Amino acid sequence: MKTTLILGASPNPERYANKATLMLSEKGHEVFPVGLREGLIGEHEILTNTPVVKNVDTVTLYLGPKNQPQYYDYILKQIHPNRIIFNPGTENEELVKLAQAQGIETEIACTLVLLSIGNY
Repeated sequence: MKTTLILGASPNPERYANKATLMLSEKGHEVFPVGLREGLIGEHEILTNTPVVKNVDTVTLYLGPKNQPQYYDYILKQIHPNRIIFNPGTENEELVKLAQAQGIETEIACTLVLLSIGNY
C-alpha cells in the first residue's frame, strides 16, 4: 500500500480531496490529509502548514496551480515523493517540470478514478 499525502484536504464531504482521503483509507493506504484548516475527514485529522511526513510514496494534489508555488519546496524537498498526481484542475506545467527534473514521476489523472479501476 502507498503512503499518500493529500494536499488541499477539506473537511467538506462534498470536496474531492475529502472523498479521495476516505477512499484511499478504505483501500488500505496510509493517508495524511494536509489543508488550510484543521478538521476531520472520517477519523483522519487534517494537518495544517507543512507537517513533517516521512516515506511518502504519492502526493495527490487538490490545489489549483496558483496556490501551488508556496508548496513547491515542501513537496519537492521536504516530502520528495515517488510521484505526484495532478487531479483535474490542478495541472501545472511548471511543477511537472520541476518534479521530473528531480526524478519524481508525475501523472495527470483523477485519484478517485485510479482507485476505482485498480490502477492507483
